[in-house]
Amino acid sequence: MTKTRRTAGLLSAALALIGTAACSNTVDGSATPTASAPAAATSPASSSDNPFASLNQCQLVDQILAGQGFPPAQPSIADSNRSCRTKKMSENAARDPAAEVGIALQNGQKYTENIQNPHSAHEGNIDGRKLIEQRDLLGSPGGCQIGMEVGPNARALVIVLIGDDTAAACKKAEDVATALDKLLPRG
Repeated sequence: MTKTRRTAGLLSAALALIGTAACSNTVDGSATPTASAPAAATSPASSSDNPFASLNQCQLVDQILAGQGFPPAQPSIADSNRSCRTKKMSENAARDPAAEVGIALQNGQKYTENIQNPHSAHEGNIDGRKLIEQRDLLGSPGGCQIGMEVGPNARALVIVLIGDDTAAACKKAEDVATALDKLLPRG
């Protein structure tokens, strides 16, 4: 299996797991079930119910990554109503490695839910917005996820995969999350 297929599979798996899990894993290591699994949306939420109602995750990805060699973002297969991703191939991995970047805007889920490895997750903030950074998604090096609080029950996720380079993936995820923070609603 090539790194390209592994990378695409990991991002899809990460987005699928994040979008469908029914437990909330906290950073301190204790998992508790949520009241219920997120229901499939039957109609769009009103803007008062959904802080993301006026945002388009694919447009956000494109805006944040403009000029960095990424093709236009496409809805993710795993959670196409709430997530988008883009993948940049590389001709010179040492100078400009291949990378895959995804953003998910998830109303109805807290940023503290679905922590895959609570013992290695790190809490932090961007300009006061709470976040949790997870390294080595699904136990595989080269992945990093940042979950950001957007409201009491809404989160934005940034997922980046860069080969086997977790440090580079987390640096890119931090850069994307910092840019995304400025485009998200507060409150």
